[in-house]
Amino acid sequence: MSPDDRLASLDAFRGLAIASMVLVNNPGDWGHLHAPLAHAAWHGWTFTDLVFPGFLFAAGLAMPISLGRRAAAGDDKAGLLASTAKRAAIIFLVGLALNFIPDFDLATIRVPGVLQRIALCVLVAAPVVTWGGWRASLAAALALLAVHSAGMLAIPVADANGVVAAGALEPGRDFGSRIDRAVFGAHLWAKARTWDPEGLWGTLSASASLLAGVIAGHFVTARVPVRKAPWLFAAGALLLVLGWMLDAALLPINKNLWTASYAVFMTGWSLVVLAAFHAAMDEAGTGTREASRLLARPLTIYGMNALFLFAFSGLVARALNAIEVTDDGGKTVSLKSALFAPFRTLPVSPENASLAWAVAFNLAMFAVALFLWRRRWFIKA
Repeated sequence: MSPDDRLASLDAFRGLAIASMVLVNNPGDWGHLHAPLAHAAWHGWTFTDLVFPGFLFAAGLAMPISLGRRAAAGDDKAGLLASTAKRAAIIFLVGLALNFIPDFDLATIRVPGVLQRIALCVLVAAPVVTWGGWRASLAAALALLAVHSAGMLAIPVADANGVVAAGALEPGRDFGSRIDRAVFGAHLWAKARTWDPEGLWGTLSASASLLAGVIAGHFVTARVPVRKAPWLFAAGALLLVLGWMLDAALLPINKNLWTASYAVFMTGWSLVVLAAFHAAMDEAGTGTREASRLLARPLTIYGMNALFLFAFSGLVARALNAIEVTDDGGKTVSLKSALFAPFRTLPVSPENASLAWAVAFNLAMFAVALFLWRRRWFIKA
């Protein structure tokens, strides 16, 4: 595959990730969720816990392809690194700006966030991808997981109440939360204020998730006379087993802590899904390949502007909660509450009404994606 060829499975995989992120982030009622559409309370995982690492994996998958294309066009490595760092800075600042809404309070604004973590992971991976191949990415990923795990298990820290312990993997008592309190102070997740699910220490292991995507990107673009999908599937199955073993023997699967077992296990799922897309959309015979690409076209449309759509969906969601209107009873409510009111009257369970809103919101974001697609506008940070 030449650097100029487009990897159809990447766009569809990335589209699935962003569509899933928009779905789970925008229920009608956070108090009424189907279990798979909520994060695990602490240890363990649900469908929702698959989504963010899947998006990071997709970001990593794209890096050797995009950087390889630019290198082939004559860009030097220092320039590639500088432009990648600039892109990461823009993504970080957009995420930070979204955190201003609706309070616009500098004293308590949350500094970490999903976009901020994506930006930092890209920044960590950029030198490795720019100057190294898949072996460098593998070594870096293993080193990041080892350092993260050592900190979580071996370094004694004081929690928010001053209790010192090593290996305490409870909310606000782990090594990462101690770092977050020291660095961010009051600028942490408002629901906790003693720890943050997108904190600094977890960004190390999250960067390993992105680098796993980089390794997969090197593999699927390598000029080797073998079908890639079976190998992707086999690697995914192996990592699922390894993640399960790490969960049992070393560190529990935990999204908030982004433990090594979580990173490995979720990378396994990402590889399995990518294998299915790659088999159908890139390696199948002409008829099946074209039919698969047509069937997956909505995901491809979503995936072509993934980061913009995620940021835009966050802006719209915050605006809906911030704007106040008067309902039929004369009560002041948020615009979202007013728009969601008809969904509450549907002859379905509260969980299904909440899901219906999430689907409607997702369709609205897809309409934006389709508008951009038809005009060939592809917004890059």
